Amino acid sequence: MRSERLDRPLTHDGRVRLEAITWDRLGDLLAERLLQLKTADGGPWPRVALDGAPAARPGDLAERVAEALRIRGRPSLVVGADGFLRPASVRLEYGHRDVESYYGGWYDTGALWREVFGPLEPGGTGRVLPDLWDPVTDRATRSPYVDIPPGGVLLLHGPLLLRHWFPFDLSVHVLLSPGALRRRTPESEHWTLPAFERYERETDPAGTADVLVRADDPRHPAWRG
Repeated sequence: MRSERLDRPLTHDGRVRLEAITWDRLGDLLAERLLQLKTADGGPWPRVALDGAPAARPGDLAERVAEALRIRGRPSLVVGADGFLRPASVRLEYGHRDVESYYGGWYDTGALWREVFGPLEPGGTGRVLPDLWDPVTDRATRSPYVDIPPGGVLLLHGPLLLRHWFPFDLSVHVLLSPGALRRRTPESEHWTLPAFERYERETDPAGTADVLVRADDPRHPAWRG
């Protein structure tokens, strides 16, 4: 895909150069890329990760991409990983601020494999459960299944996604510097910050994602894609 240049300054993020862009233009460019994306397993449903800490708001970008796809006549389904949290009795077994549990045990990855990725394998039904558990009520959401037609795109957003070996055909990481992550994370959630430091060390999402978006200043993102 041709790189989109807006005659604006380039910024640096360690090993890569990032181009300034607007959120709307970024959504359009990602949608255009997805129109041409071939799945790794030959199936009819491209699967895309919008990865980032809650403070980076990857769900907002997922919604922008979904709208850009809709305008282009391509169906999609936005799924939030927070809809697949484990029940409080499981994820809070070791306390409300246990970093190890947050990093490795809060999200029901088995349910994501079963209810989201499994139906989108070659020969699958395309019937996806958009969410399973409501963390506010701590009860099952009982949402109906959604049929994604062939060619429809799964847009899964949430934190720590790239450490689970999910079969993504395209991965987007929304990056915040440590300082920006701390500033934009509510103080009540600062206890989660070591989990994201560990994620950076062990997974290197900025280096391994297909598309990198830096959003330290939410008004002026930059990207490499």
